[in-house]
Amino acid sequence: MSDLQFQRKLRAAEKALASSDKALAKVIARVGKVEITREEHFEPFNALVRSICHQQLHGKAAETILGRVVTKFGDGQTAELQRIHRARLPTMRACGLSMAKALAIKDLAAKCLNGTVPSAKELHSLSDDEVVDRVTQVRGIGRWTVEMMLMFRMGRLDVFPVDDFGIRKGFSMLRGLSEQVKPKAMMPMGDAWRPYRTVASWYLWRVADGR
Repeated sequence: MSDLQFQRKLRAAEKALASSDKALAKVIARVGKVEITREEHFEPFNALVRSICHQQLHGKAAETILGRVVTKFGDGQTAELQRIHRARLPTMRACGLSMAKALAIKDLAAKCLNGTVPSAKELHSLSDDEVVDRVTQVRGIGRWTVEMMLMFRMGRLDVFPVDDFGIRKGFSMLRGLSEQVKPKAMMPMGDAWRPYRTVASWYLWRVADGR
């Protein structure tokens, strides 16, 4: 799929959502075009290394640690899979990684090498659920992390990350609810936005941010 084709899909999604949901239509008119990208040839290993480094940390601190990792085990921009696979845990810890994150990145490297985590080409051929099932086999990687990859790396347009606090907050604000909806209860409420729940979710984040 070309970038132009993907952008056309996003415009079609905005139009469909605005037509089917009056409250969301107001948000779309106010916020403007959705900003989601699709990377045909992204490298899953480094995308997930970045995600692991960012877990439970503020952006600047996470980027500092990530920078040390890609410098120590790569070219300063990306980490090399084989070098991470061979790395000793104390050396990884010296980059600022917790033991849990160091073990997670080591396991990620092993599962990329043995094919548990597919290549980008194979990922694009799998369904959303198949991607989640494969990648969550890596230590320390949960459904939310894979959903973010599906949405913002792979450009999948029908992902609904109901475990995300911002999504639940935005949904409750959009519907004028006094309490946040529980994830399990929220899932069927998003059915009306199929097959564009990723785009709806992007706007829910904007609502949660006060836009």
